[in-house]
Amino acid sequence: MRHGDLFCVLMGTAAVLAPATAKAQGEGKQQLSLAEQPLGAALRAIGARYGRNISVSSDLVDGRTSPAIEGRFGFEEAVAELLRGSGLVAVPAGRGLSIRRAEAASDDRDIAAEDDIVVTGSRIRGTAPAGARIVTIDREAIEQSGYATTQQIVQALPQNFGGGLNEGTIGFTIRNNSNANLGFGSSVNLRGLGTTSTLTLIDGNRVALGGVSGMFVDLSLIPASVIDRVEVLADGASAIYGSDAVAGVVNVRLRNDFEGAETRARFGAADGFEEWQFGQIAGTGWSNGHLTLGYEYYRRGNLAASDRDYATEDLRRFGGPDYRKNFSNPGTIIAADGSIFAIPRGQDGTRLTAADLLAGKPNLADGRADSDILPRQRRHAVFGSLTQDLAPWLRFTAQGFYADRRSEVRTTPDNYGYVVVPVTNPFYVDPTGTGEPVMVNYDFTKDLGPETRRAHVRAWSANAGFEASLGRWRAELRGSYGVQRENDLTVNVPNYYYLAEALADPDPASAYNLFGDGSFTPRATIERIRGYREGEGVSRVRSATLKFDGPLFALPGGFARLAIGGEIRSERYGSTSTDFDFSPEPDSGGSAGFPISRSVSAAYAELSLPFVGPAQHIPLVEAFDLSVAGRIERYSDFGTTANPKIGATWKLGGGFALRSNWGRSFRAPSFADIRTGRGTAAYIPLPVPDPASPSGTTNVLALIGSNPDVGPEKAVTWTAGAVYTPPALPGLRLDLGYFDIRYRDRIANLGTDYMAFLGNRDLYGSLITDNPSAELLARYYGDENFRNPFGIAANAIGAIVDGRTLNLSSVRMNGIDFDLGYTGAAGETKVSAGVSGAWIFGIRQRITPTAPDQDVVATTGNPVDLRLRGRLAVSNGPWSSAAFVNFTNGYRNTTVVPSAKVASWTTVDLQLGYDVRALLRGTRLSLSVSNLFDRKPPYVENADIFSASGYDPENASPVGRLVALQLVKTW
Repeated sequence: MRHGDLFCVLMGTAAVLAPATAKAQGEGKQQLSLAEQPLGAALRAIGARYGRNISVSSDLVDGRTSPAIEGRFGFEEAVAELLRGSGLVAVPAGRGLSIRRAEAASDDRDIAAEDDIVVTGSRIRGTAPAGARIVTIDREAIEQSGYATTQQIVQALPQNFGGGLNEGTIGFTIRNNSNANLGFGSSVNLRGLGTTSTLTLIDGNRVALGGVSGMFVDLSLIPASVIDRVEVLADGASAIYGSDAVAGVVNVRLRNDFEGAETRARFGAADGFEEWQFGQIAGTGWSNGHLTLGYEYYRRGNLAASDRDYATEDLRRFGGPDYRKNFSNPGTIIAADGSIFAIPRGQDGTRLTAADLLAGKPNLADGRADSDILPRQRRHAVFGSLTQDLAPWLRFTAQGFYADRRSEVRTTPDNYGYVVVPVTNPFYVDPTGTGEPVMVNYDFTKDLGPETRRAHVRAWSANAGFEASLGRWRAELRGSYGVQRENDLTVNVPNYYYLAEALADPDPASAYNLFGDGSFTPRATIERIRGYREGEGVSRVRSATLKFDGPLFALPGGFARLAIGGEIRSERYGSTSTDFDFSPEPDSGGSAGFPISRSVSAAYAELSLPFVGPAQHIPLVEAFDLSVAGRIERYSDFGTTANPKIGATWKLGGGFALRSNWGRSFRAPSFADIRTGRGTAAYIPLPVPDPASPSGTTNVLALIGSNPDVGPEKAVTWTAGAVYTPPALPGLRLDLGYFDIRYRDRIANLGTDYMAFLGNRDLYGSLITDNPSAELLARYYGDENFRNPFGIAANAIGAIVDGRTLNLSSVRMNGIDFDLGYTGAAGETKVSAGVSGAWIFGIRQRITPTAPDQDVVATTGNPVDLRLRGRLAVSNGPWSSAAFVNFTNGYRNTTVVPSAKVASWTTVDLQLGYDVRALLRGTRLSLSVSNLFDRKPPYVENADIFSASGYDPENASPVGRLVALQLVKTW
């Protein structure tokens, strides 16, 4: 740990231990002691203490004083006590309360309420979207989880799939665009439909994107300590939010209304792994405004492959094959006639003769031996939020966020091959007596150090706007701007231009020696051939929105409400790269198809119609709400699209309700899908299994990367569900929902399936070109995106397999989400238990119009059919405990022939907490253990073009048992 890092942690710990006034968090009864004070300030204090929202207009509380209160109160009881004798009452508004005059509450309850509450999935204030199911992870659930980071919190959702751009997939797979993770970030992938199909918002605002070309919102930049709740709508929402919302929306709500101060410090450790976290948040309010400021520091060490036995290319110990390559130290000689010789061990290469070589026995090396599974990281993040009433009818709001993260990971060596040793080299050995140059496949790790990637990400976003009360209507004008800048530097790679010079050097005092067991080249020569690769990407997003919403007319169930608005947005991504690995001077990598930009303009409308309410006393119809929404968007590069949505909620009475919605969605291709130029594709010769070949394998030329002919995706989504909360069993809730998603022209990359192409011609036949012409192969072999790590000649290629990005013909996914939960209390003991899950019935996918459809659920690169998360939380007085069971069902590894079964995986998380009231009031100490029984990920033969391992990072975590101690001080 650097001295500056240690200073941050020590200062944070000192702040935690500082004496201060207690301010307990939670949703049960709490001991309160509030002095007489302005009513607005008292309400803000209660809202912050219980972590619940209280919506109130300033004109209702200005000049009013709250009574002093003392004793144990629940949230609603405390608010009622503050309002006693004021002529004001509180009515439910989402998870919070809305304050209004008593006469207004009885006469037009639906009109004046919930000015500040906008539920994810709707543009109308104070109205939950009819027919939708919102999954909420509130502050209490975040604290109980024991997780340190936002990506860990969201990853635990059964509806989320770990495939795609996440820090754990770097270097272990290129599926789902994982290789585009320039800054080592983490994304959301609802339903496994792709990170670009899930829209991630921060307080309802879009932010700049991460990854090559801007492919995802980087959750790992959002500090978990400043999150109030995470709202997840796992349903198509393009009619509400536009493109990218095909699979759903994740809206991260920050603690904008926080009152007081909170300091936290956390340390966690697993075998070979540790993490540190420090957070500070403070908020204060005045009669007509509020300010919140937050900061978080996070530091994590690397997780080395050597600390996990399954992070290896040699899978023989698990019953798998050996994927080690002959790039090794000592190296492997390939003679002019193609014969192979191993350089012997235990010598320095200066006196080596042909007789010493081991014919036909290549030296093999595990490329993961000196690599990392997870990168080390250090992040600073700052957050600020301001609300200020400028007039009784006008409010100004602003919010800003900045994050700076540095990461470093040791990667598997990126060997290019074709290292030719001429006869002039003083260490040259002639294995066949022909006197011709030889090739040596050599691992440079002992000379240069492990190949290492260093990433630096800086992201900031700001939004500001005005909210005006226009009678019963509200108007909102808001603008936002965000930038994410990512730098990626790869070091400890050879510069093959200077390497060729050093190999041709006849002077043994300065020539490069590839023939020893270890590093026996002069240090000056090694430094002369040291190269690097560097890239930078910058994503920018600008937007402006204007919205009006309010009541229209009275219906039996309440007031019809309308939201109308317009948006304009511009997106831009630019990149630069510099390579110093094949040229005498640093070489610009070209534009790689960038910069690319697009502009989007949109208009939308949403109508809420409460046709029936409880006052009508209609049998089996306690309430019936209908919502209708539509959005028209014009893309500068893909034309105009119109997407409607309709939803309904029917409450039958007796705690039973039904819901359903239908909608169309649209997603424009990401910049990565359509760019062209250097670095946008990879053309790689490699051997793949082929049942029709006498040898069992055939050399193919694999085409991987972007495709400028890709078009937009379109989808139709339909959901139906039921909720049952039996009055006879208060606290019990059963929520069951069915979903059906039908994708047309879904964008996908099949490059990771290359091993299965020739063994599944019925499926991939239209993507295979057998016996390609010499002219076609010459064109690919001469392309700037061509790489040849296996040294396969063009005349040895038997087929071309096209795994580039393309529009799949169709995908249909259906299944159910469910949550069964109970919350109750017996005296001072509060109990909460339940289980939530996602059960996917099938993912019917047709890769091309001529291919048969195939069910790919529970196969490699796709979601498993069943994920569960069980929970049990118990609290009594200062003590609390929470336990979670996470279950991921087994699946088939279809990247190998024949396909192989992968076992299910179950882990248990546990947390124990204690409020240290006797010694340090307002201090909470918690001990959490993730993966309590240290369950290893199930074995998976996970191989790609570059390397292999024995586990699947898309469905399992390599961290193992992690024990963390956290101290939280509220004051």
